[in-house]
Amino acid sequence: MPQVKIVPRNFMDMVASLPAVKLDMLYDNSFICEAILRSLPPLAKKYVLHLLYIDIPISAKSMEESVLPDGFSKHKVAIDRLIQLRVMTETFDRKKEAMYQLNPKFQLNLQKHIVHGGVLPREPMPSNITVRLPSLEELEAYAVEQWECFLLHLISSSEAGKTTNISSSMMKVFQRGLLSQRDDREPPRLTESGFQFLLMDTNAQLWYIIREYITNAEERGVDSADLIAFLLELSFHVTGKAYNTNTLTDIQRSITKDLSDLGLVKLQQGRKESWFIPTKLATNLSISLADTTSRKQGFIVIETNFRLYAYSTSKLHCEILRLFARVEYQLPNLIVGAITKESLYKAFQNGITAEQIISFLQQNAHPRVAERIPSVPENVTDQIRLWESDLNRVEMMPAHLYDEFPSRDVFEAACDFAREYGGLLWEDSKQMRIIVKADILTEMKEFLRRQKQ
Repeated sequence: MPQVKIVPRNFMDMVASLPAVKLDMLYDNSFICEAILRSLPPLAKKYVLHLLYIDIPISAKSMEESVLPDGFSKHKVAIDRLIQLRVMTETFDRKKEAMYQLNPKFQLNLQKHIVHGGVLPREPMPSNITVRLPSLEELEAYAVEQWECFLLHLISSSEAGKTTNISSSMMKVFQRGLLSQRDDREPPRLTESGFQFLLMDTNAQLWYIIREYITNAEERGVDSADLIAFLLELSFHVTGKAYNTNTLTDIQRSITKDLSDLGLVKLQQGRKESWFIPTKLATNLSISLADTTSRKQGFIVIETNFRLYAYSTSKLHCEILRLFARVEYQLPNLIVGAITKESLYKAFQNGITAEQIISFLQQNAHPRVAERIPSVPENVTDQIRLWESDLNRVEMMPAHLYDEFPSRDVFEAACDFAREYGGLLWEDSKQMRIIVKADILTEMKEFLRRQKQ
């Protein structure tokens, strides 16, 4: 089964894709230098600190001497990451041996930041100016509600319970690759990538959407480097604190409006001032996907008889479960259904794999069963894999049937021709019928036309 994979990328991948000139402009900001340092793999951080006060190139061999044999792969990953981000440059001496040196601008600004500290991008507003701010629990609930509303609008605006302020043009950008539409008369349908996107965890979904947001920044008249710089800045804000919107540029105000619709910030208006409040989605933006250790509370219980119970009030959860399970009924806080052969076949045909379904069930296991090993019964996971392998035993291939040949000689010549081109799939010598691959349709037509002459 063909499979389209969405590879979510974090901020450092986006930073690495910037031109060298824009990267050097980013490194003028000492806080961005610190954000880059935070995001690096542990060994890469060690190399940066090791070279921070060394102003001459260091040979690659001297750095490799301290690496144990089983740590060489981690060493290579660290070096590659540093070079991709232009934190470190690679040169070659007269003997053509590799030499490494920190980016001078990054090195100087990080030295200053470590020794003297720095002024934060903006200070929180005093509590006597702001109205009652939401608690961390309320802010978390707001972020989840906004994100789920956005996802429902993304896949089906009719299912969303509330409207979103995201423009239709911006929504089309986010839907690119996730939805397809043959013509204006038909409603958009989820693509294979779209089905797979919905089964990702929230962090992976967020990186995908932010990647699209940054990639299309230039079309909206926003410099991608400025956008990345502001988003990285948000990682130094405190979750739940209020920050004055008057400290933002016009472009940054526009960005915060978009981010509020995604649940990354909450906007509030006072009598005279207005402010934005970052949620965890925003303050964790500079963290690598691999470094995210916070685990959301699960809601799914699967029994050995394939019965499924989802303790959730979310419309989005119900829509996601419909992708691979038969939802039988929904109570205010409980979704009841079952995983069936038919529901899984439908999921497989839409491009969802058995491993993605199993991973989703494991990641969202209810706390009562999450600590069990395994959290999803083995007979269920084994059967899901078996049903997928059953479906994959039959391969669909476009083909054409030819019969009613004028003579056996023409029939045998046609068989030889198709066999020679590697396109013969089946032949019936008694009835003089053959099936050939659609790939050689043009050549086969030309061959049969010549036989009639």
